[in-house]
Amino acid sequence: MPVVTPKIRGFICTTSHPAGCAANVKAQIEYVKSQPALENPAKKVLVIGSSTGYGLASRIVPAFGGGASTIGVFFEKPGSETRPGSAGWYNSIAFEEEAAKAGLYAKSFNGDAFSHDMKAKVIETIKEDLGQVDMVVYSLASPRRTDPDSGETFSSVLKPIGENYTNKTLNTDKAEVAEVSIDPANEDEIAHTVKVMGGEDWKYWIDALSEAGVLADGFKTVAYSYIGPEMTWPIYTNGTIGTAKKDLDATVEALNGTFGDNTAVVSVNKALVTQASSAIPVVPLYISLLYKVMKEKGNHEGCIEQIQRLYATHFGTGTATTDEVGRVRIDDWEMDPEIQAIVDGLWNEVNTDNLRELSDFDGYQDEFLRLFGFGIEGVDYDAEVATDVAVPSIG
Repeated sequence: MPVVTPKIRGFICTTSHPAGCAANVKAQIEYVKSQPALENPAKKVLVIGSSTGYGLASRIVPAFGGGASTIGVFFEKPGSETRPGSAGWYNSIAFEEEAAKAGLYAKSFNGDAFSHDMKAKVIETIKEDLGQVDMVVYSLASPRRTDPDSGETFSSVLKPIGENYTNKTLNTDKAEVAEVSIDPANEDEIAHTVKVMGGEDWKYWIDALSEAGVLADGFKTVAYSYIGPEMTWPIYTNGTIGTAKKDLDATVEALNGTFGDNTAVVSVNKALVTQASSAIPVVPLYISLLYKVMKEKGNHEGCIEQIQRLYATHFGTGTATTDEVGRVRIDDWEMDPEIQAIVDGLWNEVNTDNLRELSDFDGYQDEFLRLFGFGIEGVDYDAEVATDVAVPSIG
C-alpha cells in the first residue's frame, strides 16, 4: 500500500487520499445531523453529478437530514493497488458506507451521465428499488460531453464573449497575483460550451424519467448556477459559461411548461473552492478575498452549509430568497452590498506582497487540499493506505 501525498499541478491535485476523503464526508454528515431535521423532505432523490462539491452535499443533506433514499451518478476514476483514484470515487465510497451504517438506501452509478445507457440503467434501478423519485438534482460539471445520438464530442471553454478580457488573477501554486488576458470565444466555442454546460442534458434526464413513469407526482428538480460580482462577469456571467447557465434558465421554463409551475428551479449558489471554480481565471483571487470578508462577518458557508440551507428553505417549510426571474438565491449573503463593497476595495489593493494580509489565501489553499482529502484533522498522512477500495453498491 502506498503513502499518498498531495501532488499539485496548476489548479489540479493529481492525487487524493482515501482516508482523508472519508473523514471529509463524515464531517459533512455530522454537520447535517447537527441541524434540525428537514421538514417535509424529499424521500427518494436522484443526484446527477453526486461525487464532489455541491452535488455530494446535495446527496448528503436529504439522506442524513431527511432519511432519503438516494441514487447518485458520477464519472470518477477508481484506484489501483499502487495509485489513488479520484477524490470523487473515495467520497462516494465513504457516502455509501455511512449510508449503509445508518440503514439508508444508497445506490451509485459510475459512468457517462450523458449517455442513453446510463439513463436506462438508472431508470431500471428506480423501477426495481424505489418505484419513483420525488427529487432530481442536476449538478454535472464536466468539461466535455459526447452527444448520445450523433456521437460528436463537445468541449467547453472559459472565455469572454465579444472582446478580450484582462484583469487580476491568482497563480495559486506560486501565491502570486498576476495579470491574465483572455481572447474572446468564437461562435463554435460558445455553442460547444452551451452544449456541454447548458440545460439540454438536464431536460433529457427529466424527459427520460418521465417517459419511464419514474417521476412522482409533484416531483421537484433543481440545477445549480452562479452569477457573482461584476468584476467576474466578463469571464463568467457574460462569458461562455454564463451563456450556458442562461440556457439553464430557458430549460426551467420548458420543464415548468410541461410539468407545472415550481417543478424546476435554478439555484444560484455562492462562490466556493471546488474543482470547477479552481480552473476559472480571476475567480480564485476573488474567492480568497471573499472568504476573508465573510469569515470576519461570521456568515461564511461551505457547500454543505449552502445545500442544507437550500433544502431547509426552498424545499422545506422556510422561505428562500428568489430574484426577478424566479431563481433561488442562496448566494444572497455573498452578494450583500456591504460584503461586495469591502471585497471590491480589497480587489483594488491586493498584490503579491500583501496577498496574505488582505485575503484568506491560506484558507483557500487549505480548502483546495481538503477537496482531495488532505489536511483533514485526525488523518495520519504518514501511514500507508489502501487505494484500491470499492463497494458493491457502485455500479
